[in-house]
Amino acid sequence: MDMPVSVENTFDYFAAWLQSPLGSYVLAEEAGWFDRTTADIFGYKAVQLELPQVDCLRNNRMPWRAIAGQSAGVRVRCVPELLPFENQSLDLLALPHVLDFCKDPHQVLREAERVLVPEGRLLITGFNPWSLWGMKRLRHRQQSVPWQGQFIALPRLKDWLSLLNLESMRGEYLCYSLPVQQEKWLNRSRFLENAGDRWWPAAGGVYCLDLVKRVRGVRMIGPGWKRVPAPSGTPAAAIDKLRFQAEKDRCKP
Repeated sequence: MDMPVSVENTFDYFAAWLQSPLGSYVLAEEAGWFDRTTADIFGYKAVQLELPQVDCLRNNRMPWRAIAGQSAGVRVRCVPELLPFENQSLDLLALPHVLDFCKDPHQVLREAERVLVPEGRLLITGFNPWSLWGMKRLRHRQQSVPWQGQFIALPRLKDWLSLLNLESMRGEYLCYSLPVQQEKWLNRSRFLENAGDRWWPAAGGVYCLDLVKRVRGVRMIGPGWKRVPAPSGTPAAAIDKLRFQAEKDRCKP
């Protein structure tokens, strides 16, 4: 079932599409990727933009987590192009298909770079236009969700990211099965998952990117464990001095 678009908030329509057989397939594949990727990302504050149905942060252990955006059920109401967070305040930001359906994807990336701390992580998923899914989009682009999304080509996206010093750590493609709603044909085409990952890995219907914010001149260092001698004016130093003097006097002939 493809959802016709007639209201401003496309994310709610996409969330409804995720309940369809094809959408549930995408949801399960992406949830697995987010679970695997976020499990080992540490920090204090993590934010997901849009689509609470995906729950990108459920496997992450940061003490402060929130979902922001315009979708129904978010905790913080905002537009992706103007985030209500301070500069360098977030350790992790997840964008599940936000670039596919926002008005200005380049501005969203600029905001992401602004709010992330140095070495902060940015996770992005999006539909791959160079796939069977992209071919279907050519026929349904102006008619329904998700096919009217922007489907940004990965080389173009990487150019934008490099200008913002957002460096790719690793990436992955998902969803090689046929983009059909009939469960019978969707299940029959599941054999394409292993074949596609091996023989045409860049043809997956969804791409996933794990990125880190690099800042020139900034080097993350660990805590200094080297013991620093106490100043001569401290009580410990004075006691040591008296003890040394007493030993010295005792040893005099």
